[in-house]
Amino acid sequence: MKYRSIGVDNEPLSSIGLGCMVMNHGYGKADIEGSITTMEKALDLGINFWDTADMYASGENEKLVARVLKPNRNKIFLATKFGFRNEHGNLVIDGSPAYVHKAVDASLERLGVDVIDLYYLHRVDPNIPVEETVGAMAELVKSGKVRYIGLSEVSVKTLRRACEVHPVSALQSEYSILSRDVEKDIIPACAELGITFVPFSPLSRGLITNRLDVSGLDENDFRKGLPRYQPEYKENNQKLAAALEALAETIPCTSAQLALAWILGKGDHIIPIPGTKRVKYLVENAGAADIQLNEAHFKAIDDLLARYPNTGPRYNEAHLKFVDQ
Repeated sequence: MKYRSIGVDNEPLSSIGLGCMVMNHGYGKADIEGSITTMEKALDLGINFWDTADMYASGENEKLVARVLKPNRNKIFLATKFGFRNEHGNLVIDGSPAYVHKAVDASLERLGVDVIDLYYLHRVDPNIPVEETVGAMAELVKSGKVRYIGLSEVSVKTLRRACEVHPVSALQSEYSILSRDVEKDIIPACAELGITFVPFSPLSRGLITNRLDVSGLDENDFRKGLPRYQPEYKENNQKLAAALEALAETIPCTSAQLALAWILGKGDHIIPIPGTKRVKYLVENAGAADIQLNEAHFKAIDDLLARYPNTGPRYNEAHLKFVDQ
């Protein structure tokens, strides 16, 4: 495994991280034992940058991660997130200073650790100035409960305001071959400010692996409600995935490895966190760290996107209301 670093520090983080959400949240049936085996294999592969959140499976994802984290604490750089909470059956964002302190204590208990390496604000609370939320997060660093702070799905304007209060070490947003909005200003701003950019869903939630059977998704798989999984985009995305796989075979690698290598080639300050609960895909993802793409590969991918442009938006309006614009 190759390594990069967090923010401006030299602490080594695996250049391919591990997104733990899918193990028991959002993507159909949970696989607890398989996920534990996958996390243990991640340690063997040198994948030390793990990502979870308090909202995943209502805290059960943190508890699942804890089963491998606690006995291997010094081998793992653990990131978790806060900000979403359930209010009378509705999901709301709470960035109030009081909730910051309440949420971190709950996560520490579920994770069974004394300190969280990287603590993200999952989404910006539109009713609380980001300066107040980040100020409270800075108090967590001062008290020793958190080592680094991060933000998720924020605008450059919000990012800069936050940085005035306390150094932001990482920013997490969706980024993949299909989702490239952050290339315009977020990724350059992170490079300028010395912030690690952490793409989630780097494989477009499985769409560009050329393996996903959209029609076979479980009823409780949240992807069924996303625009790109609807019939009007199915033919375009299937053809694009097949074309990407054909390109990958010329390298040679898999289409998932191509997608991850593409992201790694976009900047040394970028660390994708593909999610998986299966050892097979974990090993495949890890292999992307050794793949070097050239300018011709990047151009070929752009050409394929131009040929198959009808990919669909990443979110619908219900999801976009939680994204800082």
